[in-house]
Amino acid sequence: MAAGAERMKIMRARRRSQGVREIRLVLPDARSSVVREELAREIARLSPESELAALRWIDEVSVFNEEG
Repeated sequence: MAAGAERMKIMRARRRSQGVREIRLVLPDARSSVVREELAREIARLSPESELAALRWIDEVSVFNEEG
């Protein structure tokens, strides 16, 4: 095993023993013109009325707005 890979294996084992585990997220790259064009198409298809209704519902059920 390469030195770098061995160090990563040791680090992951150390973290697991500490109760921590690594996760890897794969996200669309918003810097990519292809991704930006697809996002623009998806946003254009959104209904402002249904989005507003969804935001109102989130606000109603959210505990973040409650005092105390």
